[in-house]
Amino acid sequence: MLIESPPQLYRCIFRGAHWRLNTTGKVIYLTFDDGPIPQITPWVLDLLDRYGIKATFFCIGDNVRKYPAIYHEIIMRGHGVGNHTYHHLQGLKVATETYLQDVEMAARLIDSTLFRPPHGHIRLPQFYALRRKYQMVLWDVVTRDYSYLRTAHDVINNVKQYTRSGSIIVFHDSVKAGQRMQQSLPHAIDWLLEQGYTFGLVGDALNNDNVIG
Repeated sequence: MLIESPPQLYRCIFRGAHWRLNTTGKVIYLTFDDGPIPQITPWVLDLLDRYGIKATFFCIGDNVRKYPAIYHEIIMRGHGVGNHTYHHLQGLKVATETYLQDVEMAARLIDSTLFRPPHGHIRLPQFYALRRKYQMVLWDVVTRDYSYLRTAHDVINNVKQYTRSGSIIVFHDSVKAGQRMQQSLPHAIDWLLEQGYTFGLVGDALNNDNVIG
């Protein structure tokens, strides 16, 4: 649970980050990390189109550089985008100046004020520096579709166990997560719809001040 749904203490340490969003009904926020890539992202976009729902994609700058057409396709289909650093850097492993420079490299390609640190790992000085310019978006539910120790069934169960109104849910449009994500995402969406949830965009909610924390 410490991974799938971060504890309150961790949320308090990074005060000002958005882990969950306020809603007037049963709304959740579907997000994808680590794309865009041609092997996975177009499949996700087509699936979302079939369901008629929107999501927010936290993109790696170098992937946007390599696959700009897919990045623009995300936007053209009405989805949101966010900055996920240029090189998928873990903030705990690099100096603050290096980390901030990497984020700004990504910002030259990704037009967004939303930022999510890879793995959720970030030093407090990095966090406070970025918070001056970006809306820091983390998560209420991480599906762990990236983990070789998890099955697609486990991924679906994580969605079922931890999702609540306002949850920001993380999947990954990456090669590492691809098979588990593709097997679990349609079933997760079906379950969410059966429970009466609708799907919102993180950026829209933040612009409307729909914030819990």
